[in-house]
Amino acid sequence: MDSTGRVLDGSAFLERRIGLYRALEKDGAAIDMEISVVENRDKEKSIIITVKNYPMMKLRGSFPQGNNSFILTSLEYLAGSTFGWNEFSLPLLGTGQLHIGDTAILENIREIEPVQITTGRIHRFDTRITGENALTALNNRYERILTLTEWMLTLNGPRGQTIKEFTKYWKPVLVPEMVLRKNRPSAWLLENDKFQRAEDISWNTSYTERTFSEELWPVRNSGTLLRDWEEALSWIYMMYEWENIIDLFSSQIILTKIK
Repeated sequence: MDSTGRVLDGSAFLERRIGLYRALEKDGAAIDMEISVVENRDKEKSIIITVKNYPMMKLRGSFPQGNNSFILTSLEYLAGSTFGWNEFSLPLLGTGQLHIGDTAILENIREIEPVQITTGRIHRFDTRITGENALTALNNRYERILTLTEWMLTLNGPRGQTIKEFTKYWKPVLVPEMVLRKNRPSAWLLENDKFQRAEDISWNTSYTERTFSEELWPVRNSGTLLRDWEEALSWIYMMYEWENIIDLFSSQIILTKIK
């Protein structure tokens, strides 16, 4: 799944890796970060940063200049589900220092700020959505996910979880109709609660109103939140953990040359 979309159009073969660096820990804690130096057919170099805990994303940046400065240019996202996959490129604003030699030293990363999705594709069951239709759908989903995760963060839920732990904790909160009754929140069903049917599911709209921020009410009651959860779980997870991702780069990281 990691390269499904790029293999489909051949873009995975337009560049080759010419260097690989890895750090297994930072300040004594496991991190498993890799920096790849890649070169395209025009001999232009760039760098790609990956972190094992977030396999859905790659951070791409310019190759460092003489003073070791480099620019983070985009976040490349690719992840699938049983329903298909989402793939997109999200431009970033961010700069830092990267020394490339016998070791790689990454430091002084300034705030990494996402902008707006500029390219992307969606594969849903047997349908492929590309071009402006995909861009519109992906940016709409991106806005919904930002709204959702901003609200989730106000609840002071656990951070730094694996995606499995994240799913176990948040699914009963977001879509309790889709879990066993014994796993639903205590506030799930109260006397005189009202229901609304959408996507063949009866949504407890009273639970929605007493739990979610008002701007999320139509998203949950229409079944759109469930579709986002089923089709873009790792995207929701990534944006919920975004501050932790940024924190990974808050101090110097030394990576060992592997290739």
